[in-house]
Amino acid sequence: MDSDPAAEAAAGRQRRVHGMLKLYYGLNEEGKPGERCESLDPCDINGPHFDPEVYLNKLRKECSLSELMDQEACMVKQIRALDSDMQTLVYENYNKFISATDTIRKMKNDFKKMEDEMDCLAANMAAITEFSARISGTLQDQHVQITKLSGVHTLLRKLQFLFELPARLNKCVELQAHSQAVAYYSKARSVLRQYQHMPSFRGIQEDCQLIVAQLAERLRQRFRDGGSSAQDLSECVELLLKLDEPAEELCDKFLGHAHSRLEADLAGMEAELGGPAPEPAHSPAVSAPSDILEFIDRGCNEFVSSLCLVIASYQELFISRPQEGALASKDIPRMASGKLLAFVEELCDRYFALVERRIQEEKGVGDNSLLVRALDRFHRRLQAVSKLLPGSAVPARGTEIVVRAARARLQQYLSALQSFYLHSLTDVRQALAAPRLSGGAGGAAAGGGKDGPGLPELLASLSASILNQIKAVLASVHLFTAKDITFSSKPYFKGEFCSQGVREGLIVRFIQFVCQSSRQFCETAGDRGGATPPSLLLLLSRLCLDYETSTISYILTLTDEQFLVQHHAPVTAVTALCAEARGAAQKLLNHYVKVQGLIVSQMLRKSVETRDWVNTIEPRNVRAVMKRVVEDTTSIDVQVGLLYEEGGEVTPVLV
Repeated sequence: MDSDPAAEAAAGRQRRVHGMLKLYYGLNEEGKPGERCESLDPCDINGPHFDPEVYLNKLRKECSLSELMDQEACMVKQIRALDSDMQTLVYENYNKFISATDTIRKMKNDFKKMEDEMDCLAANMAAITEFSARISGTLQDQHVQITKLSGVHTLLRKLQFLFELPARLNKCVELQAHSQAVAYYSKARSVLRQYQHMPSFRGIQEDCQLIVAQLAERLRQRFRDGGSSAQDLSECVELLLKLDEPAEELCDKFLGHAHSRLEADLAGMEAELGGPAPEPAHSPAVSAPSDILEFIDRGCNEFVSSLCLVIASYQELFISRPQEGALASKDIPRMASGKLLAFVEELCDRYFALVERRIQEEKGVGDNSLLVRALDRFHRRLQAVSKLLPGSAVPARGTEIVVRAARARLQQYLSALQSFYLHSLTDVRQALAAPRLSGGAGGAAAGGGKDGPGLPELLASLSASILNQIKAVLASVHLFTAKDITFSSKPYFKGEFCSQGVREGLIVRFIQFVCQSSRQFCETAGDRGGATPPSLLLLLSRLCLDYETSTISYILTLTDEQFLVQHHAPVTAVTALCAEARGAAQKLLNHYVKVQGLIVSQMLRKSVETRDWVNTIEPRNVRAVMKRVVEDTTSIDVQVGLLYEEGGEVTPVLV
């Protein structure tokens, strides 16, 4: 609905008038006296030190004639507006004064009426007080006699209840109204004990004790059977406690019965792992070996679920129930809580041992999703135990198992990456050896052709396969920190797992392994079971140099982005890894030069030592060995040119 423009204009005018009034009286927006900032400028028309002559002289000097006329028109307009506002303000205040006068006159009439009503109320209260005094005086003589008769009547009713108590108890037992029977007996027990020296009361007490003993035995039998509902068991425990049954014995019986059922679940899990077979009385049907997710599901759905039900039932029976009367002084909840914690921790010790055994059997690193889902389900179900038992260490120990599993998984992936790298080097050595068998050193130096792939192709293939394997490993490990995984929100997986586990323990250690294993090829021949092909040294040198220039930075950046690594703890700097890779590349290249120089020098030495220079004829052509030296030198130049291109975009400078 559109607002009325006239009403809005009137409201705006009223707000402006009120604002000017507040400004005149020095009030702020809340109607309280505000601090005035008095201006000392004589030209400030709103200030207390305003001087008209100074103001006019300033206007004459600074303004032109047209501006003076405009200023005059503006001031005339403002004076008229102020006159109008003041008239409106006076009119509004006059109306308010009239309204206030009417209100005061009306209040005088209302107060007079209220005074008349109060006088009437005071008269009524005085009459009521007088009638009450008359009644008390009339009944004063009979009050003592009525009190005595009431006491006698109450005593007779209690005696009648005591004499009828055995019959009442028998009737309740027949009708299975056990709670009513216990209530009757609890009500009369203290009186019977007090007057048991009297023969009549002693007989009643003996009859009641016999009936209650039979009732207690029936309740104990129902409690031992354990087949009743939770409500029936709760009622049974409450009645036994009211009948002075030892609470500690009841707790032990309940936990002992539950222990046998939970032992059967643990025995089934142990049998699935190939451990000792369960006892015949509790032997569950053992299925074929299953994957880890099925194993964890079975443990959660059977053992953990049963354990949670036992905890909830136990707490309802012995801990959460409000203790009244004599039971409150026994401090049953504290005793029951201690027994429950010991019971849960004992069974969870065995359960955690079985879970860790099954986790250790997960050696393959192909698919990581089953393990992560199994650990997530394991951790999620243990949170129910945390809610039921806030003071228990079971959930924290479960989280430790998940943490150890994640660490072990990282170590397995590191070993897998190292094995993959060594196998890749074996394939490269075989590819480098194949051309020599068919085409000699020249074919190998040329780097392929029809004989096999060349050095650039082998380097590109090796680098790509290693990088793809690292990416696949990071994708598998990233499942541990997925948003839908409950334990990923734990501090360990947000911090230490990402920085110290994945970045340092997996990626940095693998890069260091690549550099260290490459350095080992510079050892003397025979230490590694045979001489290292010189072309392999050159290829590894270029691989380490590529790692120093770009690959290391790319891999670590990719890791930090995927795992949101926050470097709170000390981590290996990229520059340190690059320096290590550059050192390995330099050492490999130096060793390559040394090996190739040794081969050429041995060739020359043998050619000189095996020739009979005394009886030889004068040479007329270039000797074959010199041709071979030139060919090998050319082959070395070709090999180096294939990987270290002169004038290319990437020209490594090794110092």
